[in-house]
Amino acid sequence: MVKNLKSITILALITLVTICGVTSCKSSDGLTKKEYKARVEQATKDLNAILNNETEWTLEEQQARVNEIKQTDFSKKNPEIVEMIERAEAKIANEMAERDRLAEEQRLAEEQRLRELEEQNKPKTGLADFFNMIANAKDASTANGYIAEALKLFESPDAVVLIRLNNYGDYDRPTTAVNYLNYLKDQKKVNVNVDNIKYNAENKITELELIKK
Repeated sequence: MVKNLKSITILALITLVTICGVTSCKSSDGLTKKEYKARVEQATKDLNAILNNETEWTLEEQQARVNEIKQTDFSKKNPEIVEMIERAEAKIANEMAERDRLAEEQRLAEEQRLRELEEQNKPKTGLADFFNMIANAKDASTANGYIAEALKLFESPDAVVLIRLNNYGDYDRPTTAVNYLNYLKDQKKVNVNVDNIKYNAENKITELELIKK
């Protein structure tokens, strides 16, 4: 009985070897040795191409190929492929992040360019225009809004304002930008012309000279 059992076991092993020889026994992934070898070769080739920047695939296509390669279990027989997969994924992630950062920088730069273009094309309100707007404002709140806008033209609210009374060099008492603009709000009329303006390096008014009409 024991002898017969041994004979059956040996026969079964011989049969299995024979079958494997004929069919090239399949791996745990259901692949023949030939199929598995082909996948190893193709995965190695594609991963090297990705790691060495030797492919014309987009980053999304590269990630899709890596995901496809990961569907085969290489961890037991080819751990080096697993290591290549990890490096490829890290490389793709870094490049995607850098691409997104540059795209955001370009978006912000374009927004800034459009804002500057819009500002350049916006009709400019001159100092004399502000004088008339403040003096003719419908109410104090509106006048104060114009004053706030006009003060942006000055280096500071305390920029010097000189008022020349005539062509003989007689001047009224010096005042400041903010005080003179508030004076216009109270007087509700403009009786001066802009005679001379001094600017700083930022094109802000440092001193304003007016002359009585």
